[in-house]
Amino acid sequence: MAFKLPRLKFWPAYVKRALPRSLMARVLLIIVLPIAIMQIAVTWVFFDKHWETVTAKLSEGLAGDIAWAVRAYEDDPTPKNLHKIKAQADTSMQLSISLRPGEKLPTNQRPSIFFALNRTMNQALGDQLEEPFWFDTTRYPGFVDIRVQVKEGVLRIVAPKDRAFATTGYIFIFWMLGATCILTAIAMLFIRNQVRAIERLSQAAERFGRGEEDPKFKPYGATEVRAAAEAFLKMKARIQRQIEQRTTLLASVSHDLRTPLTRLKLELAMAAQDTATERMKQDVSEMAYMIDEYLAFARGEMSENTDSVSVRHFMDTISDNIARIGHKLQTEPLETDQRVTIRELAVQRAVTNLIMNGFHYGKHVRFHARVEGQRLLLIIDDDGPGIAPEKREEAFKPFSRLDEARNQNIKGVGLGLAIARDIVRGHGGDLTLDSSPSGGLRACISLPIAQA
Repeated sequence: MAFKLPRLKFWPAYVKRALPRSLMARVLLIIVLPIAIMQIAVTWVFFDKHWETVTAKLSEGLAGDIAWAVRAYEDDPTPKNLHKIKAQADTSMQLSISLRPGEKLPTNQRPSIFFALNRTMNQALGDQLEEPFWFDTTRYPGFVDIRVQVKEGVLRIVAPKDRAFATTGYIFIFWMLGATCILTAIAMLFIRNQVRAIERLSQAAERFGRGEEDPKFKPYGATEVRAAAEAFLKMKARIQRQIEQRTTLLASVSHDLRTPLTRLKLELAMAAQDTATERMKQDVSEMAYMIDEYLAFARGEMSENTDSVSVRHFMDTISDNIARIGHKLQTEPLETDQRVTIRELAVQRAVTNLIMNGFHYGKHVRFHARVEGQRLLLIIDDDGPGIAPEKREEAFKPFSRLDEARNQNIKGVGLGLAIARDIVRGHGGDLTLDSSPSGGLRACISLPIAQA
């Protein structure tokens, strides 16, 4: 007996809901997320181990030079000594020193993006200086402004920023971000090509489900996607062959049965006309009708081509056809006309079938349409006895004849609703039954407006 591993649930429901739905987004997430995590980890290690260590060493060296300048000035706070200190600091230490008599240190400090620099500078100056100090690493792009409180005022030292921290950190971050962007762009190009093959297969399957041909479709893409496309084409060929065989078989049966039925009709017409003869005529007519229904169900209107049809014109045509039969149909067309791609005669047959069922079991039938999102709803309401909710789905089964008065289907064989739903689903839509506001049955046909 095979051992079946238990299914593990790694993610909570709220995490699953937050994850992207499309294959493109999920594959990108699978590729980009590890790269981003790796880049963040490498950057963190670089800044924590290397960059911050080098910056600390540079900051300590700069703090030592500043401490020397402050002590040298405090030992001899004369202008002559200050000039000597400035000259020496500028020549050998790249420091610009000036005295601001009577000033006090600023009280605020601007935050830096590189917080490690401020932290190391503060620690290095605190270790080397006993006097109060203040510094700013953001005011000047290439310099650090450092101020030390002395008795005569504020001693200001401006030092190049590369003396305080390793400027290669910027270059490192730039290369990391650039590499991530380039890798992501390349991944998107390759993933998009693979996803396009799957989307093309999905569109071909959708077209086939609506009874449309897609001669441009060819298997391409990855080996697995190509295998799935080839399997789809083989399945499509088998289904079409089965449909053709079924249609041919029923057409042959229909043709073979029509010949003896025609002879029976002729013999009954020439026979003595009495009650028994009339009953036999009725039986023969019913048999001919049943043969036509079987053939229509098997054929499924697959031979008709799709076309873009005006909904308003479609409803007017059905209303005129119903009027010629002798019924008055209440219609309510769309305020703004809409076009939908359908096999017009097939959908006309489905709608007409539902409308005639309404007139058969009720007195008034209302036909109206509305648009909900990207779907067109064709609604037929009648005031007949309706169908119980628990038996509505059963009414769609072929050859189903419910016990209620509504579906006794005296002259039919229980194929009307099955044929109608088969036609609608062949267009990518659906046919549902519900309770009508008029008290009878509501039949709702839902068709997609925008089709690929």
